[in-house]
Amino acid sequence: MKTRSRGFTLVEVLVALAIVAVALGAGFQAAASLSDNAERLADVSAAQWCADNQLTNLKLSKQFPGVGDSDFGCDQLGRRYTGQLAVRPTPNPNFRRVDANVSDAAGRPVLTLSTILGRY
Repeated sequence: MKTRSRGFTLVEVLVALAIVAVALGAGFQAAASLSDNAERLADVSAAQWCADNQLTNLKLSKQFPGVGDSDFGCDQLGRRYTGQLAVRPTPNPNFRRVDANVSDAAGRPVLTLSTILGRY
């Protein structure tokens, strides 16, 4: 009587290894994506703080801003951000639209925050 040996064949082991390799690759890709998203969120949050600070300074100055562009810099979370305040007229001469455009140190745009300021 023949006894059948127990265990896995080489093909079965290779298929199982291939499945594990694909699953690990997908897991590493997901972890890298989460890390990138967390870094992007930190950049956007810090850029928003910079823009908020600039727009709040304009509001607190209680002066009607003149039309034009001005540059600003900001340090948040140990990173340097540059920005530009763009003041534009509106159809109503008693209001101005102000856009705060914030970029990272490499010059890539991160955030644009807009507000309307009225004449005091």
